[in-house]
Amino acid sequence: MRLVELSNPQSATPIKIEARYCDSFFGKFKGLMFDPNIPTLKGLLLVENGNSVINTSIHMFFMFFDIGAVWINSDNIIVDAKYAKKWYPFYFPQKPAQYILECHPSCLNYFHIGDTILIKDV
Repeated sequence: MRLVELSNPQSATPIKIEARYCDSFFGKFKGLMFDPNIPTLKGLLLVENGNSVINTSIHMFFMFFDIGAVWINSDNIIVDAKYAKKWYPFYFPQKPAQYILECHPSCLNYFHIGDTILIKDV
């Protein structure tokens, strides 16, 4: 399992989130479904082949907790961020994205549209 670290150096209080890198069909399909919770500084980075609105939509079926969803384009710029509620049908980004960071909702305070994210291997 590949792990990456995401950080936002533009945030007034930078944090680092350790995320599982999910670029396989099954990894993206399962996501966080059926997991009991998500630790504060952990997450999942869902990876698509290119920027898209449709391919980076997420659903919250079979989720037992709310998450923070952060959409990042191929230039590592945040294009959208939303508080995603459990069991809600679908969330789409406002603009095309290549990555979706699924993280603890409290982490949304550190990610803002237009910020550039650093992604590096752990």
